[in-house]
Amino acid sequence: MDTLELVMIVLYIHEFSAIFFIGGSFFIWLIVWPASYKYTTDETLRTRVVGLIGRLFGYYTHALIIILLATGAYLGYEYIGGNFSLLTTTAGGEILLAKVIVVIVMIVLMYVNNIYHGKLIMRLSEERKYDQMKKIRKITHIASFVTLGLMVVIMVLAISLQFYMP
Repeated sequence: MDTLELVMIVLYIHEFSAIFFIGGSFFIWLIVWPASYKYTTDETLRTRVVGLIGRLFGYYTHALIIILLATGAYLGYEYIGGNFSLLTTTAGGEILLAKVIVVIVMIVLMYVNNIYHGKLIMRLSEERKYDQMKKIRKITHIASFVTLGLMVVIMVLAISLQFYMP
């Protein structure tokens, strides 16, 4: 197998993983979350159901992020031909560097938000402290929508790489 064939295989794995990760994230926020309000008026039950779905998707998210980071590192290395100085001296390299930075910010925001706020919301729900939970939810929803926005930025940067070769 030559390098081009390997790059293509890794690219397909990267793209499929990105589709699953991004599509699943948008599905949860645009379909599951709003539907949960129509499912039940019991806030504890609704929080449990959405929490369970989020936790199950989270298992896939962990694996997908590992796959995306590994395949992305390989593809990025191949994109610049192993010449890291191209990250700051060419348009394509600068786009790639911007993508790396946005990916790091998105992952940190996503994990801090989900790990800290997710557990807190579940605990507050079980304790039926709905007023406190609603305050935390506002923060977590803003962070989640910022994360979705960063996913879109990452996609735009990834597409842009096709037009700017280093």
